[in-house]
Amino acid sequence: METHDERFAKIPFAKIYPMYLAKVKRKEQTKGELDQVIEWLTGYEDKKLMTLINENVTLETFFRQATLNPKTNLISGVICGYRVEKIVDPF
Repeated sequence: METHDERFAKIPFAKIYPMYLAKVKRKEQTKGELDQVIEWLTGYEDKKLMTLINENVTLETFFRQATLNPKTNLISGVICGYRVEKIVDPF
């Protein structure tokens, strides 16, 4: 039986990205601003980001291939009831 983290790791980033986009638009932000945040976090520029989306890579692959920003420890808040700063990277 798969754990929650294992199931989550298999979700395609292409499935998550439109949800992020819908959320930022509800908050009156733009796709460009979303992509800028993703670039800050992962190092992926627009072209690479779109390639990964089109290749339908999993979240695990998306983050394993990323060059994470060394300041990610400064991110805080709550997502779906989970404190971001307490999440241990399962990937």
